[in-house]
Amino acid sequence: MGQPQAPEGAGAGTAGTAPVAGEATTTGVSVTRPPLRVGMIGYAFMGAAHSQGWRTAGRVFDLPLNPVLAAICGRDADAVRTAAGRHGWATAETDWRALVERDDIDLVDICTPGDSHAEIALAALAAGKHVLCEKPLANTVAEAEAMTRAAHLAGARGQVAMVGFNYRRVPATALARRMVAEGRIGRLRHVRVAYLQDWLTDPAAPLTWRLRREHAGSGALGDLGAHIVDLAQYLTGERLAGVSALTETFVRHRPLPAGDTHGLTAASAGGTTGEVTVDDAAVFTGRFPSGALASFEATRYATGRKNALRIELNGERGSLAFDLERLNELTYHDGTEPGEHAGFRRILVTEPGHPYLDAWWPPGHGLGYEHTFVHQARDLVHAVAGGRAPEPSFADGLQVQRVLAAVEESAEKNSVYTPIAP
Repeated sequence: MGQPQAPEGAGAGTAGTAPVAGEATTTGVSVTRPPLRVGMIGYAFMGAAHSQGWRTAGRVFDLPLNPVLAAICGRDADAVRTAAGRHGWATAETDWRALVERDDIDLVDICTPGDSHAEIALAALAAGKHVLCEKPLANTVAEAEAMTRAAHLAGARGQVAMVGFNYRRVPATALARRMVAEGRIGRLRHVRVAYLQDWLTDPAAPLTWRLRREHAGSGALGDLGAHIVDLAQYLTGERLAGVSALTETFVRHRPLPAGDTHGLTAASAGGTTGEVTVDDAAVFTGRFPSGALASFEATRYATGRKNALRIELNGERGSLAFDLERLNELTYHDGTEPGEHAGFRRILVTEPGHPYLDAWWPPGHGLGYEHTFVHQARDLVHAVAGGRAPEPSFADGLQVQRVLAAVEESAEKNSVYTPIAP
């Protein structure tokens, strides 16, 4: 097993040691809250985002437990040690099994590619740890089922397991969910949602792990489609009953990468190419049990769109719309108002009465993408401290996985309507 390593710049007396229980990890200020000692596996894009969440949550919100950044893990010793120093982790590991087995870890945060989610989560739950796993929960329904069964058994022992659909934690989407639950738009009729990116439009972009089925499970469908399926189901309070789908791979061979990837990018190795084995885009329609109809689009080929997620809900009494590029705003139409002055209006979601915002800035001072991970950490800490099942649970992640599988099945069968397995 790999030995824990102190991050670069650590003092001589701190190498290989965990933070003292109840002691803040970066300020040195002693607090009285019991610690929640976190070990994170993965340190790239999502690792940095999750680090921000764990590092910040206890400094903004009054939490029942104090998140302690105890250890971070990655295969490259130098890179993970650098990440530990940059993001505030006390120690670094190069073997995830060693991190999972450490007695000074209470919660394991999984930020790795999808092909390792199941193995790590199952080991962590068996070791008695709480677990946070990035979306999508797994690469296959079978893996997600095994993870959900293990989480259910662990729950009886007081452990919690949550999947990281961070867009639920945007204050505006949480407010939209509240308004739907209050009946503001009435009976649901339509949901239309699109998640558009353009980072693959260049055919010379290299073949990163996200473009290989054995690592990613699927392409835009699992990467972006999982987000919008979960968000649509969260906002409506309903689960999709069935789908009809099309998928396409526009560029089927790409240059092999040279070295590690950085976020969504990597350098090309030159003339050698490899096969793209995932979808580049997915378009599908769906039906909810209430009879409401839905349309979904997920692509990484929408030229000019960097991270454009937009969702609109139409009901018998009104409509709601959210755009991630304007994430401090929610658009609402009250269909019960007289037509002479009815219309969509902008709600600036920065009031202390809005979800999550009682602990942040004065009204009008907006939040950003990184704050969704702070809110995610906040909610998970409360779930751990309260001994209650977090949302979204592994069961929720499994249900999304079943929707993704139905989309792929429908696309393979020339868009035939495919019910979602119960």
